Amino acid sequence: MSPELNTALSLCRNLPSPAGIAVRIIELAQDPETDIATAADVISMDMALSARMMRIANSPLYASRRRIDNLGQALTMLGLHATLQLALGFSLANMLDGDGQDRKQLERLWRRGALCALAARYLGLGCGVRRVEEVMLAGLLQDIGILALLQARPDAYPALLDAATDNDDLLARERALLECSHADVGAHLCEQWHLPRYLANAIGVSEPPGEPTDLFQRCVALSGRVAEIWLAEDADAARNAALQQIHRELGMDSQGFELMLQRIDQALPDLCALLDVAVPSSARVRQLLDHASELKELRNLRELQDMATARQRAEAFESQARQLSEQAHLDGLTGVLNRRQLETVLQQEFSRALQRDRPLSLAFIDLDDFKKINDTHGHLIGDQVLKSFAGHLQEQLRGTDTVARFGGEEFVVLFPDTDELEALMVVRRALNTIGSTPMAHVHGSALHVTFSAGVATHGGYERFANVQDLLKAADDVLYRSKSLGRNRVNARAPEPLPASA
Repeated sequence: MSPELNTALSLCRNLPSPAGIAVRIIELAQDPETDIATAADVISMDMALSARMMRIANSPLYASRRRIDNLGQALTMLGLHATLQLALGFSLANMLDGDGQDRKQLERLWRRGALCALAARYLGLGCGVRRVEEVMLAGLLQDIGILALLQARPDAYPALLDAATDNDDLLARERALLECSHADVGAHLCEQWHLPRYLANAIGVSEPPGEPTDLFQRCVALSGRVAEIWLAEDADAARNAALQQIHRELGMDSQGFELMLQRIDQALPDLCALLDVAVPSSARVRQLLDHASELKELRNLRELQDMATARQRAEAFESQARQLSEQAHLDGLTGVLNRRQLETVLQQEFSRALQRDRPLSLAFIDLDDFKKINDTHGHLIGDQVLKSFAGHLQEQLRGTDTVARFGGEEFVVLFPDTDELEALMVVRRALNTIGSTPMAHVHGSALHVTFSAGVATHGGYERFANVQDLLKAADDVLYRSKSLGRNRVNARAPEPLPASA
């Protein structure tokens, strides 16, 4: 800053200075013993400031689950730190109506301040800055040096401000005329007012050639780039420049950038109302935001479609895996359990019978003279007979019974919780039904089959040490049925003789 400008600022009697309330708030902000009650007493002295604090507490920026009805509730909800920071910003903003200042220039200044405040807030939230209220306040006041220059150099600066096409052009004109920028003047002003040091530091490096040294200062500096999207004549160029710089310095991607712009646009009317300035509007910005919203909806739709596709694929894979699992457990020809799965199920049922002390019956079944069918009609007819037999056998069984192909033309049926006599009755009923039902047709003639079976039961009068012994017992009875002439079912226990007449 040149000595001449420094002298002009020092001698300027109309230099904006904090009102009495603002001075007191500054003191409270510096006092570690300050409490919320003291802050409420000071703020309540200014009706306009109190109203603004109430309005911001009820605004979308601080969405509360319940309506805030008084200043005490507002300050309690905001917290002491946020209260002091926001009250400081709003009380300084009250100095808009200085004598002799161009109202249009001031409104333009504070519209940019509102944009910078919101941009700094959402940039800070996006990159994890904890002091959200402080970064918002720094964004709001980063151009306060323009206020000082408007009064310190009324002969030249108002015209310079009107002539500037954008912020970069304004900075170039300031350096040519003043050998400094409004950022330098703003930092000087903060020091003169004894504002918190972080404000002076952030404002001082908010414009080039200043170099922000931490995330807080970078968010404040980049907020001006975001504001230009609403204020510049070429919104597209301003958007692209802001996106590139923010991505380079903060690592924010385009999706996060678009979300930030939408949040700023949603909150802007409320903050502009608090500052009593018109909401910045731009048809091209509206188009950009609408386009971003459409892209977001398309992304959401695509994600839903991808989720639906992924779910369909997962269900298809699950169904395929289930089918493969079933195929691994089932006999490929007949569709009943295969021998490997029979061994697993039989062991499970045997263990359950032991634990519950319940009977478990087993039938060993063998088709009679099946070799003759293969020799006479061929293996394809034989396969058809096996498949048809397995299906009809399942139809004759109960829902709790299990049928499996043991090998060739041999089948095994498990009867959980079933004694020998009941199992014998079920198998004999199946034999009668299957014997009268054609299993295939050959050259128009029905092909019938019969079977022989042996039934053994674990529990009751006989207990077996393991499943192998139970299987062998049923197989032995099957052999007895075969030797007695086939087409019959026998049990391991001798059947009682009929009563004499």
